[in-house]
Amino acid sequence: MAALSQLLPDPAFSPSTSLMEITTRPDILFVSGRGSWLTDHAGKRYLDFVQGWAVNCLGHCSPVVTGALVYQASKLINCSPAFYNEPMMRLADKLAVHSGLDKVFFANSGAEANEGAIKLARKWGATRKNGANGIITLEHGFHGRTLACMAASGKPQWETLFPPKVEGFTKVPLNDMAAIEAAITDNTVAVMIEPIQGEAGVFSATDRYLKELRALTASRGVLLILDEVQTGVGRTGKMFAFQPAGIQPDIMTLGKGLGGGVPLAALLARDEVCCFEAGDQGGTFNGNPLMTAVGCAVVDEISKPAFLRTVDERSIQLAGGLRRLSVKYDLGEVRGRGLLLALELPKANAVKVVERARDMGLLINAPRPNALRFMPALNINAGEVERGLAILDRVLAEMA
Repeated sequence: MAALSQLLPDPAFSPSTSLMEITTRPDILFVSGRGSWLTDHAGKRYLDFVQGWAVNCLGHCSPVVTGALVYQASKLINCSPAFYNEPMMRLADKLAVHSGLDKVFFANSGAEANEGAIKLARKWGATRKNGANGIITLEHGFHGRTLACMAASGKPQWETLFPPKVEGFTKVPLNDMAAIEAAITDNTVAVMIEPIQGEAGVFSATDRYLKELRALTASRGVLLILDEVQTGVGRTGKMFAFQPAGIQPDIMTLGKGLGGGVPLAALLARDEVCCFEAGDQGGTFNGNPLMTAVGCAVVDEISKPAFLRTVDERSIQLAGGLRRLSVKYDLGEVRGRGLLLALELPKANAVKVVERARDMGLLINAPRPNALRFMPALNINAGEVERGLAILDRVLAEMA
């Protein structure tokens, strides 16, 4: 049995020098989590409105997720993607039914799913559209950190990183139909966008824009790819963010919330677009039974009749509270959908607000210097929303 000192939190914490430096991390060691709460090495609790960047859709250590993991781990963890396994087939069927798309390829991260979407579109262009390979994406978009996904993304700070860049991506502004129409050429195979640009500061494609974009791409013989890695699986109050616009993409990618905290992503497509041949696409861990069993449990939970209604209720509560704070402290707009929301800060002091909120026990995110982003668990309760707003109120009062 472990010594008692090994089980108790250690208030003295020094970061490991063995970790590669990729970001600035605070001197906090998280040791446990439950629902909307994290606990650090010193026993301090934090109300988490980040949830791993919208990953833990059911909160930390949800019984739905841990139960599926424990059950499946006792049966079969990995049998190679060269074979069928039951959870993989079951989750594929569930996603096909909910999305209206026909085929599913599983991956481990949103970037991997988006890389697959780019490959699929270009293979379709090579075989069905006279070799077309150009893809139109959006300024300030974010599709992941592989080389192709970084080239597809519209982050200005990435323009000079890791040359030579993957070619073939044309950038246009969000919600500008004229720009997309002008950008389409005979070499264009697809348009790839996020329904809500989360990393840009939570800017939404309008329903009208999505409708017109679907009509335009269909008329020009161009594929529509929707990156729903952050918005999919209930985050916006619908199973998928494209649904309120009444459209359907040719290709869609999912990640983050699909696994409820475990690494799981998916590439979905219409049958007519699926042109991969044996050997074109794969992955050692893709579709493994352990992760797809969790995906099944997550999708079943979120698709329960009352679940998304509650997401809408918490969204109204959180957005309303943020608007009141905006008026109180003369801040900017509140934008987003469901439980993917942002509050604009005209003083561009978002990083300082995030740091002070963390000191007070609230975790929020600053995707841009002038914006706070809120991505709590989809099953957060009303009391936790009010507590988070109260802490933010105290932080903003200090800043004022």
